[in-house]
Amino acid sequence: SRKVFEMALKGMEKLDNKNRLNLNILTIADFSKPSNEKRLFVIDLDNDLLLFHTWVAHGRNTGGMMARYFSNTPRSRKSSLGFYRTGQSYRGSNGYSLKLQGLEPGINSNAEKRGIVIHGADYVGEDSIASKGYLGRSQGCPAITPELTEPLINTIKDGSCFFIYYPSQPYFSRSAYLN
Repeated sequence: SRKVFEMALKGMEKLDNKNRLNLNILTIADFSKPSNEKRLFVIDLDNDLLLFHTWVAHGRNTGGMMARYFSNTPRSRKSSLGFYRTGQSYRGSNGYSLKLQGLEPGINSNAEKRGIVIHGADYVGEDSIASKGYLGRSQGCPAITPELTEPLINTIKDGSCFFIYYPSQPYFSRSAYLN
């Protein structure tokens, strides 16, 4: 929605003062939408283009069809809200993946310790939705459809802004980037 996009831009502007962001790419995972809808948006801000609009999974203990519960706690199997800086890509146990640095203390600051990364997963896509009615769930990672893993990661890696949104009043009141 326009509201979520404007919120992400506001936070990104505040982040840039400290975190040396690549300002031409903004990624938003809108967890207010059900998992059977495409809710990941990669936007080229320089050219006003939507580069990717696809599915993204949330954590196993975050909810079923809808994301509802979030945590920064290791082994919680929950997604964490807020602003992240994308890091380096690498090949790991989930194939081609992208490190995420959580930028909000107490909200997503344990992302690296928790191993929260962007990676492809077979449980993300039309087949999962057709069999279950919703996407499979991750260990807390924003997992994407395998076919888009390399092009999407290569587009957003190395310092762009990644924002995971959910209309959470506790999050809004604690986020230094939205206040």
